[in-house]
Amino acid sequence: MPPIPPGPSPTVDVIIEIGDTGIVLIARRFPPPGWAIPGGFIDVGESAETAAVREAREETSLDVTLMDLLGVYSDPARDARQHTISTVYVGRAVGTPRASDDAADARVFTETTLPHPLAFDHARILADYFRFRRTGERPRPAVPARR
Repeated sequence: MPPIPPGPSPTVDVIIEIGDTGIVLIARRFPPPGWAIPGGFIDVGESAETAAVREAREETSLDVTLMDLLGVYSDPARDARQHTISTVYVGRAVGTPRASDDAADARVFTETTLPHPLAFDHARILADYFRFRRTGERPRPAVPARR
């Protein structure tokens, strides 16, 4: 049997809500630069939910409770380093974020105070999140253009 070619890597991101309007973003310590939704790779033998809580804690020092699933983001160009597929959760936490692990900084932002630049496809994800919060409507799957 021929070897199975490598495929996309599974990742998670967690939009951490603090208070009524704030969300936690991290400044990335390593390339690519920019502000990002806390998250990372799912380890072998780990569920997406467990990875989401672990990554959020590692990068923000916050204990997060997952509340919702926002969606799955899989554009092959979303991460220039490699093809990743991210399951994006919405979670809640109490406290003050403190940067750790891959994060150089962690702060609370609102929709009107988002920092720049945002890494990866996180501007799109956050636009989907704020629309979801305003309307209750989940993002629709991106449909690829027909060839």
